[in-house]
Amino acid sequence: MEYRRLGSSGLKVPVLSFGAGTFGGKGPLFGAWGSTDAAEARRLVDICLEAGVNLFDTADVYSDGASEEVLGAAIKGLRDDVMLSTKLSLPVGEGPNAAGSSRSRLISGVEKALKRLGTDYIDLLQLHAFDAGTPVEEVLSTLDTLVRSGKLRYVGVSNFSGWQLMKSLAAADRQGYPRYVANQVYYSLVGRDYEWELMPLGLDQGVGALVWSPLGWGRLTGKIRRGEPWPEGSRLHDTAAFGPPVDEEKLYDVVEVLDAIAQETGKTVPQIAINWLLRRPTVSSVIIGARNEEQLRQNLGAAGWSLTPEEVARLDAASATTAPYPYFPYYRQEGFARINPPVV
Repeated sequence: MEYRRLGSSGLKVPVLSFGAGTFGGKGPLFGAWGSTDAAEARRLVDICLEAGVNLFDTADVYSDGASEEVLGAAIKGLRDDVMLSTKLSLPVGEGPNAAGSSRSRLISGVEKALKRLGTDYIDLLQLHAFDAGTPVEEVLSTLDTLVRSGKLRYVGVSNFSGWQLMKSLAAADRQGYPRYVANQVYYSLVGRDYEWELMPLGLDQGVGALVWSPLGWGRLTGKIRRGEPWPEGSRLHDTAAFGPPVDEEKLYDVVEVLDAIAQETGKTVPQIAINWLLRRPTVSSVIIGARNEEQLRQNLGAAGWSLTPEEVARLDAASATTAPYPYFPYYRQEGFARINPPVV
């Protein structure tokens, strides 16, 4: 397994990490993802560790905390061998302080996560969304306290816009608070919006990407084809409305190229889609999920080899979209490109 530094930090993470969203199985979204119990989760953790995958990601909203509980049970006795990443800020109840990143929410959220995970520290805490109602200085000072107390090792964000992340980084530099070193982002061959602003920001500021939903919310599994209905048993029947939008024609264009490369290389469609991401700038780790051992072993096969430049070019062309304003001039017009060349 290859390991990379997480952004500009000293922490090394595997290029593939495991997402525990399938653990617990509560609610309409996460129940459709999976309902892995502690015994099954321990088997998946063991397979990951055998392959060199030692970073496990979850969140307090995953199955109302059950994902953290199952993950905590699955790593019992293995704490020194694993790194734990979790997220908070999204609503976990109906009370006025049950959502956001206020001092109260962060402190109570971390304490509850530690208890559910069965540990006394979290390797990486990420804010699951930007809280526009709480001053960034309050957020950062609270995270600073939690880091200094030893309860957190590193901090990051997820689903922030460029200005929200940059404002936070500037405040951290100004006040001497811990900088965000990770940005957990949606990025896939059918969702390349990350490239327009957040990727250049990550390069400039030393923020590494942890990629969620690398298979386009389950659309790049090799089971979706042009002109065919979604297969029976696909979780898309229940979860499509929860995920990022995907242009269907673009999806089928990408799938056809993935199919062709799969036939030429003997790799699977998911392995090729994930391997493409591993070649992209700023990507520190791609988060893979699995409901069972077969899915996990297949996804683990995405690492340890590389697509050829010609194969990458074919995938780039099939998945390319026009950048939104103000970014498209940098890709289209020579004058812009000469002073600020695109990073991809």
